[in-house]
Amino acid sequence: MSHAPDIDAAISAIARHLEGARRALFITGAGISADSGLPTYRGVGGLYDSEVTDEGLRIEEALSGEVFSVRPDITWKYLIQIEENCRGARPNAAHRAIARLERYLERAMVFTQNVDGLHRAAGSTDIVEIHGNLQELACTACEHEEVAGDMSRREVPPRCPSCGGVLRPKVVLFGEALPEDELDRFIDAFEEGFDIVFTIGTSSIFPYIVQPVLFAVGNGIPTVEINPARTQLSDMVDYYLPLGAAEAMTRILGELGLDSAGP
Repeated sequence: MSHAPDIDAAISAIARHLEGARRALFITGAGISADSGLPTYRGVGGLYDSEVTDEGLRIEEALSGEVFSVRPDITWKYLIQIEENCRGARPNAAHRAIARLERYLERAMVFTQNVDGLHRAAGSTDIVEIHGNLQELACTACEHEEVAGDMSRREVPPRCPSCGGVLRPKVVLFGEALPEDELDRFIDAFEEGFDIVFTIGTSSIFPYIVQPVLFAVGNGIPTVEINPARTQLSDMVDYYLPLGAAEAMTRILGELGLDSAGP
């Protein structure tokens, strides 16, 4: 496979920055999970190409906190579709590369929009799941919590075995506030400083994704965007790699003389 010389040079330069770095931030979106067979998401799912759901709602409405509060069965119908698409997915080389860099650097924080749990499965431990994850359920009426497991045989909406209340996954639905504790943890880490900032597989629409990158750009911190499709950040970052996440991160690790399974 041939690569443009400027991409080769960029990968080499990124690796040199990592060699001199102690702390790296990886901001990730649905694109990092594409090589694991998951759809890249429009809103929550590239699963949803039509304008409206069967119920005549936009998918963002069906997956909103407002609809969940009155018709949890509708929200759960589409949450289960997402869970079915995530079920059985395994971390790919990009997830594993970031986990490997956690052992190479003093700190490698992952700030992810994804709810698929693949960063955790790959071995990363310093993770801010800003939209939560689908693997954990909590009762809306009592303190009961449980691991989600296979949702395909559950009643819709699933009920709490303790009190009969409606269960929900620990995810941020449309229209809901981001979790303050996770945001605070991210802000604290950002204030401590990073030596390089990556954005991988995200369309970079939301301010809380864009602003950390722009702050890094404005303060001379090296920035990298990995995304086959250009975004509003592509012309602002120091290095834009129009590659899939798995290929790009594998090549960067190779430049460092590392592999994702190494010590």
